[in-house]
Amino acid sequence: MRAMTLEDVDEVLRIEQAVQAYPWTRGNFVDALNQGYMCRVEEADGEIRGYTILMPVLEEAELLNIGVAAWRQRKGLGRAMLLDMLDVACKRNMLRVFLEVRSSNVAALALYRSAGFREIGLRRDYYQNANGSEDAITMACDLVGEING
Repeated sequence: MRAMTLEDVDEVLRIEQAVQAYPWTRGNFVDALNQGYMCRVEEADGEIRGYTILMPVLEEAELLNIGVAAWRQRKGLGRAMLLDMLDVACKRNMLRVFLEVRSSNVAALALYRSAGFREIGLRRDYYQNANGSEDAITMACDLVGEING
């Protein structure tokens, strides 16, 4: 894992568009970089395979986006990237990380729970979907002590 740069945005966007039904735009990624968010990519052999975006807010942060190239999914890369981002947040003395996840995203919910996130709320009709909208589950992970790994 390494810091994302502006030069990475086109490849990150290609992954995002391939794996998300409602993808971020190029401008969203550029804005995240320009705002100083913690933007990281996972790269091997010169190829970006995944990315994470974490927005710091004082001593807390929100995981805004995480994506893994389709051909690398279900192989532990998402978990490794999530744990890396939590470790980065810990090293920056953050106390807690929040996120929202689609209520239908069973795989992501299992991943987040296994990394120490717990459900703390529900946002009704938060995400667009083919039927109009769906709820988001709000989750939080306290970073006191060790990261669950």
